[in-house]
Amino acid sequence: MLRISWTERKSNETVLIEANSRRSLIKTIRKRQATFLGHVMRREKLEHLITTGKLDGKRGRGKQREKMMDGLKRWLGSGSSTETMTAMGHRELWRNMIADASKHGTG
Repeated sequence: MLRISWTERKSNETVLIEANSRRSLIKTIRKRQATFLGHVMRREKLEHLITTGKLDGKRGRGKQREKMMDGLKRWLGSGSSTETMTAMGHRELWRNMIADASKHGTG
């Protein structure tokens, strides 16, 4: 087990290299988000409407928040929302995209 004193000023990257480890939490989170989003998009209920932004209403003030779809598109390496939405409808294609992204994708 690697012990680091709290007085040492080391970056997370340095500690990961010393521990001979990699970041895995972000990859796990993205994989679970993608799995859940695929499930929601296939059901076409209220969650589907909210996720796709088809509900009427006003946008809040200030900087626009990043949508979950934008982060997943970047992680999956998908070019467009249409491509991602189409893949979500086909379970096997979606699983393959998630598997490829977990091997090669970044946080």
